[in-house]
Amino acid sequence: MTKESPDALRRPRRRRTALVLSAIGLLAAAGAVVLPGSASAASTLGASAAEQGGRYFGTAVAVNRLSDSAYTTILNREFNQVTAENEMKIDALQPQQGQFNYGNGDRLVQHARSQGMQVRGHTLAWHSQQPGWMQNMSGTTLRNAMLNHVTQVATHYRGQIAWWDVVNEAFQDGSSGARRDSNLQRTGNDWIEAAFRAARQADPNAQLCYNDYNIDNWNDAKTQAVYRMVQDFKSRGVPIDCVGLQSHFTGGSNYPSNYRTTLSSFAALGVDVHITELDIRNAPSDAYRNVVNDCLAVARCKGITVWGIRDSDSWRSGESPLLFDGNGNKKAAYNAVLTALNSGTSPTGNPTPTTPPPTGNPTTPPPGGGCTASITPGQVWSDRYNTSVTVSGASTWSVVVAITAPQKISSTWSGNPTWDSSGNVMTMRSNGSGNTFGFTTMMNGNSSARPQIRSCTAG
Repeated sequence: MTKESPDALRRPRRRRTALVLSAIGLLAAAGAVVLPGSASAASTLGASAAEQGGRYFGTAVAVNRLSDSAYTTILNREFNQVTAENEMKIDALQPQQGQFNYGNGDRLVQHARSQGMQVRGHTLAWHSQQPGWMQNMSGTTLRNAMLNHVTQVATHYRGQIAWWDVVNEAFQDGSSGARRDSNLQRTGNDWIEAAFRAARQADPNAQLCYNDYNIDNWNDAKTQAVYRMVQDFKSRGVPIDCVGLQSHFTGGSNYPSNYRTTLSSFAALGVDVHITELDIRNAPSDAYRNVVNDCLAVARCKGITVWGIRDSDSWRSGESPLLFDGNGNKKAAYNAVLTALNSGTSPTGNPTPTTPPPTGNPTTPPPGGGCTASITPGQVWSDRYNTSVTVSGASTWSVVVAITAPQKISSTWSGNPTWDSSGNVMTMRSNGSGNTFGFTTMMNGNSSARPQIRSCTAG
């Protein structure tokens, strides 16, 4: 379902910025609790996430709630990363041109650092929540004002922000895959690149992210458009380190079955992925559990931020979408998330996509020795799917393909396959039939995973 930006829906001015809290302070305070199947499991979200490869589990924070002791008790106990809900947006930091107001942003950073939490800066450049003086600008004047804002803010917080959402929500919904028609877009199609370059120069050590909503489903045109932008940036050396998926789900029904594919496909481009603004209508335990498991399955998924602490703090408060009820009590979804974190096994290494991009935009992994191999998806049935692989750069070759268990390859064509002892890693060698081979994979209950090319070797 096409939806309006969550920022626009929240209020005339959006109330949201992800809060993520660092694991260091939480580990000391969290303690441990014995859970079924676990000898000694962390008892809080942030501490448990930190044990999974140094990940974070964070929340969006409103500075005016820091005086609420019930609020800060949960905040300080459970989370190891924070994002300012509104305090670091353009209208908050520069209400008048050239006059910067860092008071509330600084207060959040100071609180987070006192608790050992990491901070996500949100956001440097965005079409919404611009102050009036910026809304009235256009062209070169607006471009220069935007770049000055990026430079001044990133410089002020240099060394204090782990990740910046440099640009927020620059693509439109729907099937076009086009950029959003905003005043910033009308300054030139390179405005996003310019913002990232300015941010890198201002704070070379912060991780620079692109953040958007409705880019959760791998098959959506908007997701593919963002993927192509990141792919282009990486190929040209534009400084981008991460992609943030807001993941404002309307319920278990719109948690996409290919969510893990989306995470791993972005990660395969050489960027980290973050789930930055998670909330799910009525907080179904299964959907929350699935999101956590998908993140844990992708080595470059660095963490999850829920968009608020208690349901009463949420911009969707009437939908009860968070892990704590209005009284601060843990909900069933909280228990599901903590159990998933404590049960997870963090992968290592750089992931490859669990499914390739659609036909016409194949994934080409790094060559393993004189050739490259690109995957093109084929027909999909209820229990199986086809895949074809095209090799370039060599007339004789061997390609290593990995399948995610319990999936199994049931048939192959146009090549000579051999298998490792697990039966899930196939080496396909050329047999004189050309430079394209294919295979059929039985899903065996796993409908989301897709093959991964590990190497291509000439000869």
